[in-house]
Amino acid sequence: MSLFPVERKSEKITVLGLSFNSEEERREYFRIELRKKLPELKKMEGFPIGEDEDILKLSDPPYYTACPNPWLNDFIAEWEAEKRELEKQGKRLVNERNIFPYTENIIESVNNEIYRAHTYHTKVPHPAICRLLLHYTKPGDIIIDTFAGTGMAGVAARKCYGNDKELKHRFIHEFGVFDENEIGARRAILNDLSPIAFHISKAFNSNYDTYALTDVVDDFKKSMELEIPHLFSTIIKGRKIAFNYLVWSEMLLCKSCGGELNYHNLTSNYSKNTFTEILTCSACGTKQKRTEASPLKETVFDPYINQTIEQIKYVPVLLNCSSEKGRITKIPDNQDIELAFYDQFNANNHYVPIDNIKAGDKSGDPFRVGVRNIHQFYSPRIRFFLKTYLSLIDSPKYISHRDFFQFIMTAILPKLTRMNRYMPKHGSRALVGPMANTLYIPPMYVENNPLDQFEFQSKKILKAFTSPHPMNVSQIGSATNMLNLSSNTVDYVFIDPPFGANIMYSELNQITESWLNIKTNNKEEAIENKSQRKGKLDYQALMHSSFKELYRILKPGKYMTVQFSNTSAAIWNTIQNSINQSGFIISNVITNDNTRGGLHAMLGPTAVKQNLIINCFKPSEKFTKTSKVDLNKSVLALTTEILGHLPIIVFNENSRVNVLDRTHKFLYDKLLKHFIVLDLPVPIDSKNYRHLLEDSFIERDGMFFTNEQVQEYDRKKAEVPNFVQLSIFVANEQDAIYWLHNILGKEPKTEQDLHPMWMKEVAGNMRKGDALPEMRTILEENFLKNDKGQWYLPDLEKEADLEKLRTKRLLKQFETYKTEAYKPKGKIKEARVEALRSGFKQCYQDKDFKSIVQIGDRIPNNLLMEDEVLLQFYDIASSRV
Repeated sequence: MSLFPVERKSEKITVLGLSFNSEEERREYFRIELRKKLPELKKMEGFPIGEDEDILKLSDPPYYTACPNPWLNDFIAEWEAEKRELEKQGKRLVNERNIFPYTENIIESVNNEIYRAHTYHTKVPHPAICRLLLHYTKPGDIIIDTFAGTGMAGVAARKCYGNDKELKHRFIHEFGVFDENEIGARRAILNDLSPIAFHISKAFNSNYDTYALTDVVDDFKKSMELEIPHLFSTIIKGRKIAFNYLVWSEMLLCKSCGGELNYHNLTSNYSKNTFTEILTCSACGTKQKRTEASPLKETVFDPYINQTIEQIKYVPVLLNCSSEKGRITKIPDNQDIELAFYDQFNANNHYVPIDNIKAGDKSGDPFRVGVRNIHQFYSPRIRFFLKTYLSLIDSPKYISHRDFFQFIMTAILPKLTRMNRYMPKHGSRALVGPMANTLYIPPMYVENNPLDQFEFQSKKILKAFTSPHPMNVSQIGSATNMLNLSSNTVDYVFIDPPFGANIMYSELNQITESWLNIKTNNKEEAIENKSQRKGKLDYQALMHSSFKELYRILKPGKYMTVQFSNTSAAIWNTIQNSINQSGFIISNVITNDNTRGGLHAMLGPTAVKQNLIINCFKPSEKFTKTSKVDLNKSVLALTTEILGHLPIIVFNENSRVNVLDRTHKFLYDKLLKHFIVLDLPVPIDSKNYRHLLEDSFIERDGMFFTNEQVQEYDRKKAEVPNFVQLSIFVANEQDAIYWLHNILGKEPKTEQDLHPMWMKEVAGNMRKGDALPEMRTILEENFLKNDKGQWYLPDLEKEADLEKLRTKRLLKQFETYKTEAYKPKGKIKEARVEALRSGFKQCYQDKDFKSIVQIGDRIPNNLLMEDEVLLQFYDIASSRV
């Protein structure tokens, strides 16, 4: 199989064991095969909404299919054979190496050609993913991203090949790659529910002859200019000049006299450089804000839908042009206004999409101005340009480059809608683009010159696609169901999934997807959306299904990395809970916190103010087999495996910081969660687990290591002797216990010593509805006091005794919540979360799942959704009631 399939007239092309004379022959053969398979593929979740012909047209099979890809397992078999060949050639290590989770904070600029080539709602810069691939994988390894978006994980896999000289230099001198055998392409499987995301990803992961395309693009632009002569120009002092953009303004009605108000003209005075939000009616003198006036509505006939529609009236008000002396402006004359409304409608023209905009969480904005169909997002002249553009790329002269020109078109489409805002008060930065993650049409919008946009964007795209790389594979499909992919076949997972209600992807994407004639099937779209009737629990169920599929297809012992970008504690816990419930074990969380100057402890929902990367792993088959035979042995096996997937040491600038996950409490927490997920009884309590750790492993600085790990820890500790304690942001009772444990671990302190620090660090940070006990209660339940009145850490035996007494008190308090929850219309407005945790755990052990659900439904929703432990017990109980 050729690594770089490009059009070579003199060479045969081999794909999946079949040979072809050209790429077009290969494409045509596999399109015929794909057509045959469509009836079966349509039964799979996530199959897009569109006609077969449009799906086939958007596909480049067998690599990239605009539907579930039926050749994924064939590619995997071929890639596994390639791995063995690489090992024979000495280009890939034969033996597996011990890989600990990545611990460096990742900071990457978005200032690269690929990132800037095409816009999308979210993107991770590919060099950031390269860092992770070079750490977790070897050349030839198979990676997957089931929320692939624009395919940056695939770009990173290709770039690991090393033929990008600048990036290869960074691999060696910045990314810490010491062995050049670690440099080599990885193979990527990319999946996304969205057709526009697939379309962008396909282009980024394909190979183009950019030298030849440069001439084709120049020729295409000349052809466009011949098709639409003078359409985007104006006359200034007898000279014809192309304009940069035209400003359209909303028209309003005066609240007093009903006279017409031009929003732009009444708020913008360029000669005095003054801009106001107050409109003064020229007829009656009334001063008013825009929101106080009424929009001027007009009734017009829309030939595209053959209907009369009502819409807010917008008029052209300002042209911006470039001259030898710089930027100049012009008030549109009659000819300019006539050209602004130019659109030769043809009833037989099928290029302009007229689909209805789906009613959704974001549809209120366009509906407000009377925009209810896709074509109405574009001014008349832009519609004519796009019709001409699409007609031209379908002509015999350019049809062989249709995919490339379609990619340029979708790259410029966001700059051509009526959503581009004009804000003159920003001066030279008056063009501020569309409002992010909305369908908002502003009171003043910009009609950009599309020929300028084409030239600007095509240059960026040609620069981004400079060198060929190994091909990947991709598909449109649901992350919740990857049945066309065999189990235990993937070496590494990287995903940047949707996070709750952050972005309404399918609603926003319908504008661009309509030009592809394929839409997102949003039934399995993992978001919170009122219009789709998806709340947090629905979102969690979809994410859980997605993680379960990733767990199934990932090889045992391998890693998954999840990029997290959300400020909601509930979503943070939803993601963590879904990861744990699927069988993964979280290794560590990394971030870069610019506001606090370094790495901080990640406890509960306290980490949601930064962009995070969650590293986790799938336990090996050895543990799975042991757990079915001997539960006691499985505790040791799982602990050994967990320690093998935790950072040995973490540095913050020139100091060491403790790895909390290696401490007794955190290790037991991981063990407990995993046994619950497997529906196995936990065969050991916290006290005896501590004894097992001390007997089986080596303790250093309160952390536990295997013999090999401790040698590395001691060596690195000697190199960096300075130690700093991780700061802990206190957001709940458990955090408060850890905080006190850290304080009292240094030296005993009295209540008087602790109280000022307690008020500063703890008071005011609690969640609504979470009843935090007084500091004295927490001290009495978890620590001991000496004759001097100083509180100190108990030894192991006394700590276990304290824990038993504390649990007894908590369960007694839990019973009061249980009684209240079973009352008719009983509501628990405030609760002690630690009591709920202990009670839910006891109910789980007693198989009293009904009480967990009953109480979970009665406590404040934020307490349930923002607490990982409560949410895990509630989810399990809900499935068994």
